[in-house]
Amino acid sequence: MKIKCIIIDDEPLAITVIENHLKNFDHIEIVETFNNPLKAYHILEKEKIDVIFLDINMPQMTGFAFIDNLSYKPLIVITTAYREYAVKGFEINILDYLVKPIPFERFLKTINKIYQQMYVSNTMGDSSIHQEPHIFLKVNKKLIKVNLNDILYIESLKDYIKVITNLGDYVVHKSLSAITEELPQSNFLRIHRSYTISINKISALEGNTVEISNRKIPIGRNYLKQTKERIFNITDDNEN
Repeated sequence: MKIKCIIIDDEPLAITVIENHLKNFDHIEIVETFNNPLKAYHILEKEKIDVIFLDINMPQMTGFAFIDNLSYKPLIVITTAYREYAVKGFEINILDYLVKPIPFERFLKTINKIYQQMYVSNTMGDSSIHQEPHIFLKVNKKLIKVNLNDILYIESLKDYIKVITNLGDYVVHKSLSAITEELPQSNFLRIHRSYTISINKISALEGNTVEISNRKIPIGRNYLKQTKERIFNITDDNEN
């Protein structure tokens, strides 16, 4: 099954931008688009919608008023030209906040957040989508689907990162902080200003280094305590 979404925005051009971005992702289906938020409630009553891309300032009602009147709450991605509503948005637990015009690179981060919620956090349940948890990486001009279980670790290269996997390495124009935010914290841990690792791929821990696939990776001084706590806690949990 696909992830079902609707788009609500009183500006046709804004809807078109999101539609064009979503065409790059086969597993997301646009069920319907709406210029009037009041007309969107009927589709939410008829079928289960997983994600709503929602504008804030609309003449009929605000996006926040729309959220308040939902009978159930899908994942909400706010799309707006105004930055000042961001704090309020995150206070009501939205998934992401996109400021128009929305560049594709920033939109990709949102898509990866959606996938993590749907697959890793089991928002839809295992029976809904028979897919490995994954993210998309933009390598040159191509979107590469990478299964999370294949990632060994990620190395910072100044303005780029290198994602080392079982199947090969990918160099991506993105910061280590940004990619770490997109990955589930249950499986991934930043251990150094230059490294984020897959906890499950650790084969050994010695002093201030971890070993993954015969590669010794340093643990930064500021990360040492939390790294050892996470590793040993997970080991203890697995043993009990």
